[in-house]
Amino acid sequence: MLAAALLAVPFARSARVKDLTMVEGGRDNQLVGYGIVVGLAGEGDSNAASTLHTIANILQRYGITVAQQDIKSKNVAAVMITADIAAFLKPGTRIDVSVASMGDAKTLQGGVLLQTPLLGGDGRVYAVAQGPIAIGGFLGGSGGAGGSTVQKNHPTVGTISNGAIVEREIPTQFVHDDTLRLLLHNPDFTSASRMAEAINARWPALSQAVDAATVQVHVPEGFRGRDVDFLATLGAVEVDPDTLARVVINERTGTIVATSTVRISHVAIAHGSLTITVTSNVGVSQPNRFSSGGQTATVPSTQTSVNEVKGGFIVFDESPTIERLAAALNAFGVSTRDMMAIFQSLKRAGALQADLIIN
Repeated sequence: MLAAALLAVPFARSARVKDLTMVEGGRDNQLVGYGIVVGLAGEGDSNAASTLHTIANILQRYGITVAQQDIKSKNVAAVMITADIAAFLKPGTRIDVSVASMGDAKTLQGGVLLQTPLLGGDGRVYAVAQGPIAIGGFLGGSGGAGGSTVQKNHPTVGTISNGAIVEREIPTQFVHDDTLRLLLHNPDFTSASRMAEAINARWPALSQAVDAATVQVHVPEGFRGRDVDFLATLGAVEVDPDTLARVVINERTGTIVATSTVRISHVAIAHGSLTITVTSNVGVSQPNRFSSGGQTATVPSTQTSVNEVKGGFIVFDESPTIERLAAALNAFGVSTRDMMAIFQSLKRAGALQADLIIN
């Protein structure tokens, strides 16, 4: 009964406007800062000049003057802090930050980031970061000659959850002259046209596809002055987006992902493999018990075996889909690596009507 119910459910390809687009003017911004992590228990920078100078400047803020050559920075590391600040965030809101070592510190484990201003592209401070760092791993052991170390994950990069406080709001305006623009995450002329049609079906003659990445929408009179309410209603409109014909291959993990729009021209595919195994062994030959002048000697031996898998031949007499090709290759017992080679050969032969992306 469950299988029958699942088969009865229609395959839904539509998506909401809010999942396919972003509103122009509502973009994220990147922040960056330079700071100091303390409390590293001897695993910090090895007296780098920039780190020593930074420590001297920090101490000077608190009225402590010390010569740079008198500072030891084994417990301190210079780091870069990065963060993304979303649109519409108000002062006092907290955001996550990433911390990465700049020098030769071995680990940031157990370290605390001192108060660090985060700057935007315009050089202004938009947030301030501070707090203990979580690296999600560790570095243990003595190292050096005769020692050993154990490392998990990457100990010189960490995060501080809610580690920065927003100090300045980024000005944002997403409606100009009662008009807003939607920017598609995956630009496509067909998707933009369909989105404009779906919006016009709800509010006639108010939407227009400007290009493959932009759909312009006029705010209806009933929503004038209520821009947030209109965006909430607009974001729930269902659109059937188009997808590009694309095959993505990751050779490192053996992953193949193909869209349903991939088509293959009339083609014939043959598959087979030849495996040659060469094994070398070394035996020992000893003289008989009563022989004279005999010596023990090593005798190498080599064995060669050939295993040829019987090849198969598939002829597609009509333009097959990616589903039919995958079913045929699976029936052949083709491995993932062989599938990669077949897709590359199809592309070189001009039979694969899709983009082939190899990572």
